[in-house]
Amino acid sequence: MNAELVIHSSAKGIEIALLHDKILVELHREESNTQFAVGDIYLGRIRKMVPHLNATFIDVGYDKDAFLHFLDLGPHFPTVNKFVRRVLGGEKVNADLSGISKEPELKKDGVIKDAIGQGNAILVQIAKEPISAKGPRLTAEITLAGRYLVLVPFSNKVSLSSRITNEEERDRLKKLMQKIRPQNMGVIVRTQAVDTSVAELDQDLTDLLHRWEEMVKNLKNQQPPKRILSEIKKTSSVLRDLLSDQFTAIHVNDEKMYHEIRNYLKSIAPEQEGIVKLHKLNDLFDAFNIYRQLKSGFAKQVNLKSGAYLIVEHTEAMHVIDVNSGNRKSASAKDQEENALQTNMECAKEIARLLRLRDMGGIICVDFIDMQQKENQKKLHDALKEFMKGDKAKHNVLAPSRFGVVEITRERVKPVTEVETTESCPSCNGTGKVESALLFEDEIENSIRLIIQNSGLKHIQVAVHPILAAYLTKGWWFNTILAKWKKRFAIKIDLISSSNNALLEVQYFDSNGEAIK
Repeated sequence: MNAELVIHSSAKGIEIALLHDKILVELHREESNTQFAVGDIYLGRIRKMVPHLNATFIDVGYDKDAFLHFLDLGPHFPTVNKFVRRVLGGEKVNADLSGISKEPELKKDGVIKDAIGQGNAILVQIAKEPISAKGPRLTAEITLAGRYLVLVPFSNKVSLSSRITNEEERDRLKKLMQKIRPQNMGVIVRTQAVDTSVAELDQDLTDLLHRWEEMVKNLKNQQPPKRILSEIKKTSSVLRDLLSDQFTAIHVNDEKMYHEIRNYLKSIAPEQEGIVKLHKLNDLFDAFNIYRQLKSGFAKQVNLKSGAYLIVEHTEAMHVIDVNSGNRKSASAKDQEENALQTNMECAKEIARLLRLRDMGGIICVDFIDMQQKENQKKLHDALKEFMKGDKAKHNVLAPSRFGVVEITRERVKPVTEVETTESCPSCNGTGKVESALLFEDEIENSIRLIIQNSGLKHIQVAVHPILAAYLTKGWWFNTILAKWKKRFAIKIDLISSSNNALLEVQYFDSNGEAIK
């Protein structure tokens, strides 16, 4: 399997697409003003205690107060809280925690009002981003994630990912981390650490310790609410979590980001620095056929090549997916039961992809086609679990019920990704009538004239819908509407056919790809 990242940068932010053998698997977005992202560390203030929930609401600067449950304080909270108060008070403390005296651990059956008081400042980390009408979900057990390790300050425990199954490797990693980790710094060893060298693990640990020192430095003399440390950029975090030997290329359309990614790869995986490729294209997603896959993957009805299709509904409480055979016909199926099994297996693989792509969380109910034989139901259950093995979000897949419904729970840490799959007419605005094509042609020509008059540019790019592009270039090349404009204005005009544009939407760019308003 070949893995590729396509990173499209624009004024709105960054979009990152993960492709497996050219098939879109994951979509990540980072807006220019991203805040309250998972992993961000804030100094908050306790606003309201809720004894019957054994929880509290905390002001971290968001419109809605964030939620913190007692069990999310963590066993080492008394020590953490004491350390934070000392730092906020201006005391000189050792960021390496080497000489810190530890307080008794918090008991799991405790009461939150005995651990913290209303109005107090508290150091917290975003565990779940704001979703719908809810504020962020918090944890007071601070962790810092690296490529191979997760640093857990104030702990002395070494834990390993459950996905590391080789006992010899588990033993090697555990003994190694016990030797190199500092005092009062716990470590969680990630799956990516398998077969890594001592030097690589030591470098990752060093980088995490530097980030912890930076956090302690930023915390001094601060007043809540205040963001103390941001999670690393989305692009870097995606590379950190996903990068493997299977990656063959990382495509970028921004030169600054191109150099940033190369430098980042040089620090974590120097042998893969050369897979980063810079493209001089305005829209990488269009060039790699990602928009088409997004439109089909986020539609209410998702069609499969065989003729089967899925209906995906999103309610406030859960997601519901209905599996339909459609006009699918299989020459290899002996009977209805065999045909149902084949259809269900094909749809199970697509459902596993859609869960990652849409980042669907909470409860997902899948109504598969009924099968009478229990061994076929077990085959489907095992296959679905296998298809979802690559999903890093915590999930659980239950066996089919007596009605053929499979229930899936999947961790939700941020809002479900939404992509609009319908387009409103930019000209009629719902009236059902559009401007004459002749008048619209004049409108583009007038816009080009104004751009030349105001900027004096000698080279512009015009992005339009493919249907409009075909209209502007129909006929012999020297007699097209586009050719007439080039001759009339004596400038170079590049026409970009973009399926991301609405039917009568036009965008203008200079020769460097910068938008012209």
